Amino acid sequence: MVKTLPKVDVVTVGVGWTGGIIAAECAKAGLKVVGLERGQKRGTSDYQQIHDEYRYAIRYDLMQDLSRETITFRNNRKMKALPMRQLGSFLLGEGLGGSGTHWNGQTFRFLPYDFQIKTMTEKKYGKNKLSADYLIQDWGLTYDELEPYFDTFEKTTGISGDGKNKHGGKRSNPYPTPAMKTTPLLKKFEKASGKLGYSPYMMPSANLSEPYKNPDGEQINACQYCGFCERFGCEYGAKTSPEITVVPTATKTGNFEPRFHANVVEVVKKGNKVTGVKYIDTISGEEFIQPADVVVLTSYVMNNAKLLMVSNIGEMYDPTTGKGTLGRNYCYQILPGASGFFDEQYNTFMGAGALGMCFDDLNGDNFDHSDLKFIHGANVALTQTGTRPIGTNPILPDTPTWGAEFKKQSIENFTRSLGVGGQGASMPHKENYLSLDNVYKDSYGVPLLQMTYNFTDQDKALHKHISKKCGDILKEMGAKTVVVNSDLDQYNIVPYQSTHNTGGTVMSLTPEEGVVNNYLQHWDVDNLFVVGAGNFSNNSGYNPTGTVGALSYRCAEGIIKYSKKGGSLA
Repeated sequence: MVKTLPKVDVVTVGVGWTGGIIAAECAKAGLKVVGLERGQKRGTSDYQQIHDEYRYAIRYDLMQDLSRETITFRNNRKMKALPMRQLGSFLLGEGLGGSGTHWNGQTFRFLPYDFQIKTMTEKKYGKNKLSADYLIQDWGLTYDELEPYFDTFEKTTGISGDGKNKHGGKRSNPYPTPAMKTTPLLKKFEKASGKLGYSPYMMPSANLSEPYKNPDGEQINACQYCGFCERFGCEYGAKTSPEITVVPTATKTGNFEPRFHANVVEVVKKGNKVTGVKYIDTISGEEFIQPADVVVLTSYVMNNAKLLMVSNIGEMYDPTTGKGTLGRNYCYQILPGASGFFDEQYNTFMGAGALGMCFDDLNGDNFDHSDLKFIHGANVALTQTGTRPIGTNPILPDTPTWGAEFKKQSIENFTRSLGVGGQGASMPHKENYLSLDNVYKDSYGVPLLQMTYNFTDQDKALHKHISKKCGDILKEMGAKTVVVNSDLDQYNIVPYQSTHNTGGTVMSLTPEEGVVNNYLQHWDVDNLFVVGAGNFSNNSGYNPTGTVGALSYRCAEGIIKYSKKGGSLA
């Protein structure tokens, strides 16, 4: 028996960064908001004993339970898609804060080029720079239009930075807090990259350099450089996350109720409106309908797309005909780079998730691509995130991965190896997309999401070019041995790579090009909003969180406008 609950103004599906921002802004505006989170409640007091590498970094204690729900994967349409039975290439968060709890805190703004990538590329290089198989398109929103929302997100999160990125878009304000410590390692990278003609700057960080109180009155503490950021929660409350910022802000209004162990399985639609969502209490097994005037999908990229698909909202993408937009433009990220082995030792075991020096001279269209077989590039960095003993075993090529020689090299190189790498941009391709699996279902009887994805010629050319540049930097830094990353072949979903998945519910200027408008309002259903990295029509050479945060504030503004007047905001 499904129980129908009292109606609210807004219901969000997920309480991470996107759901937390929507909840805070809408609750402050007087709207009654319910946030449905399929995971558990948690906070900084739960992280006091969290420096357990095996439990959290190896066994993924904070991540999604794949025994209940997962995705199926194949490299191409000729293959049979099979379910991921344990986490591999990317790590999906679960619980209050979502992936915003276990992130590293690297917080960039996408480049102006990203938002108008089709127009700018064609203007400079012509229409045939990439084949028609690449589905690049403008976002329907420019950097300048999004800049005020970037500014708001950075003030809410207290981002630490030096403002020295000469290739970034114009800023209305400096970073709220100064950059993190420039360690001897980072100075070494700064000197070498500067000598090679690049323009290094300190990485913008949500691991704060000093205590900070944000405009909503929430306190964020100073980073202790303990080296336990990625895959861990921060017991110091120094890595900005939703559970110490936007969620408390929303709760203090009295207009927000977070509801845990609530797994949404359907968006309920009647005519051209949605009326709420159906969810299952994952502890009791009870089913509920939560009615709402506005439904906001604020879960991860894949779940947002899946919920639209299983609810029959929008036209699913068909790679054969090219018709449909739901599931199209799925992008990942590639990781070009190189490793350097040195004679001297460095304090590599101390650090923070976003402690790093980087440059953008090889990112976006900041260098000439005329004679290159790819567009875009990568933010190149040396990060000092803290090497941990179980997961860090730097060895030279051709060394056995077990035994005496493996142990000897692991110990020798633990403090003598450094990596310089890039986050390579990913362009949408007609054969890379999300759909529903017609065989496998989750534990609630709902079809699994199916991912069809492989590296493209664009990816391979970009990866090779940037990896060589990273090797050059390590040589300049004085490495005795430099090992450049191998060329890309087939995408393998088994080893961890990056949790920077994007696309599937892209934003666009017209209904024919995407799923939502530039307020993240669904083109077909005006009281449904979908916000997250799924809105990106391409992936950049950066971490996505800063841009996701900005889009969330834009979306919240749209929801508040809609609550007063209704109708399409486009």
